[in-house]
Amino acid sequence: MANYTAADVKRLREQTGAGMMDCKNALVEAEGDFDAAIEALRLKGVKDAGKRAQRTAGNGLVTARLDGNAAGVLLELNCETDFVAKTDLFQQVAADIAVAALAAGPAAAGDRLAVLGLEVRPGQTTQALIEEAGAALKEKLELGRYARFDGGYITSYLHKSSPDLPPTRGVLVQLDKADPEIAQEVAFQVAATEPAYVTRDQVPEDVLANERRIAEQITRDEGKPEQAIPMIVDGRLNAFVKEIVLVEQNSVRDEHKKKTVGQLLAEHGAHVTGFARFKVGQAG
Repeated sequence: MANYTAADVKRLREQTGAGMMDCKNALVEAEGDFDAAIEALRLKGVKDAGKRAQRTAGNGLVTARLDGNAAGVLLELNCETDFVAKTDLFQQVAADIAVAALAAGPAAAGDRLAVLGLEVRPGQTTQALIEEAGAALKEKLELGRYARFDGGYITSYLHKSSPDLPPTRGVLVQLDKADPEIAQEVAFQVAATEPAYVTRDQVPEDVLANERRIAEQITRDEGKPEQAIPMIVDGRLNAFVKEIVLVEQNSVRDEHKKKTVGQLLAEHGAHVTGFARFKVGQAG
């Protein structure tokens, strides 16, 4: 005969976040001793965490939080399967971390490592919260990328890849002036075209040099006339830069594709001072 009740199982689940069968088994092993059952689940959680650490967390979500439009954070929380990504627990953990990071300010939550050590709930850091949720969900969870902007005018854009999943793509944009319309245009542009830099002068010289080398090799392999190679290479390099530089891209919202993002910004008298773009499963 079982020496525990359904109420004991419910209480143990509420306190530990463990699954029903794990709670039942722990109570059986502990012969109904509630504290011993908690300890057994904790020990099991440590062992399971070691196994989970070897696994890959390639799913998850991207979320954002704004303080009006004066500050904002964007973060990625990863898990192993989209099944877990759909759960209320997983999404609440991400939301709690984002809220705490925004409230902590840039000094206490300026980067990912700082956020991991941040107190999200009383007496519980981000890392501890993630580990606890991972034990309850039986998957490896980890904080992915994190970005924060303060000052200027900040907005965000989140995109769902499927209606039944949380957002898997997110953008945070910072302008030098308040302009909700152009800020949203830029956020949508960044999400759609995935630029790497705001302006051409931000592209590292080694990136340009490598692309020029590749373009020259391709051009020579095509058998182009020697005298035409420099002009063709310059054209290809210029096309490459337009793909990766935000202000030189054609606006995706301009149906005629006649205006660049830079031209739209100029019409509004605004400049992009920074952006961050995260997509679950995509590095960088």
